[in-house]
Amino acid sequence: MKPELMIFWIAVSLYGVSTFSYIFGMIAKQDKLFTIGLFSALAGFIPHTVHIGMRWAATGISPFIATSESLTLGTFMAVLVFLVFQFTTGKVRPLGVLVMPVSFVLLGWAGTLMKEVASTLAPALQSGWIWVHIVGASAGFAAVLIAAGLGLLYLLKDRNPGGIYEKLPDLRSMDDLSYRFVAGGFIMYGLMMVSGCFWANQVKGSYWNWDPVEVWSLISWLTYGIYLHLRITFGWRGKKLAWYALIALLAMIVSYWGIPFTVETFHSGFRIEHN
Repeated sequence: MKPELMIFWIAVSLYGVSTFSYIFGMIAKQDKLFTIGLFSALAGFIPHTVHIGMRWAATGISPFIATSESLTLGTFMAVLVFLVFQFTTGKVRPLGVLVMPVSFVLLGWAGTLMKEVASTLAPALQSGWIWVHIVGASAGFAAVLIAAGLGLLYLLKDRNPGGIYEKLPDLRSMDDLSYRFVAGGFIMYGLMMVSGCFWANQVKGSYWNWDPVEVWSLISWLTYGIYLHLRITFGWRGKKLAWYALIALLAMIVSYWGIPFTVETFHSGFRIEHN
């Protein structure tokens, strides 16, 4: 096995340890397992970062184009934001119970798709807009994943207020935190949409092409816009929005990584793995 792939699978394995530590921590109600989960995530983040750097250094081409690469970057950003949030606030120790399983599964999936690194970059991808597009997409995913994790913990604390849930922030604080992360994700996802339109205009001469990924990305973005509208205008709070955040996350993952596998799209040409 090549060193690059070995390092990648070390990261996946450590995320797996983190995942099961968080899950068993919730089941056994053992706070120390959350600590193991957090530091396993940190340990996995290091080879995750090294892998991206090695793949980039192999050709000098940013490794964020193919499906495996976009999955790798999306999970990288999610774990980064999660770790920063945990080490700077320490408010929601069990937050990894959703963040790490999702990151573990998506990164493992990326490993099954990974092939050789390309030696050239398609002309369509040689645009400054692609960087804005990629950063907006990955940061938006990170934000809404954490928002969904907060929503899950809100539902669990609302149902079981005692035990390990006593150490969580109060329900109102978690609801507010989830809202803020959704708002941040909405902004970053909007940045992805706008930059994608300018990029499409450079490549195809049209800002909007009714590509399935474009349409589903717009639907996902509007889904979070509706979340914000329901909260700000209609005063929705609590369990309804917690469930909404969880369901919206699933829709977002399907639109970004699932649609290119089911139908032929403009994005499919960029998502084919390198030969």
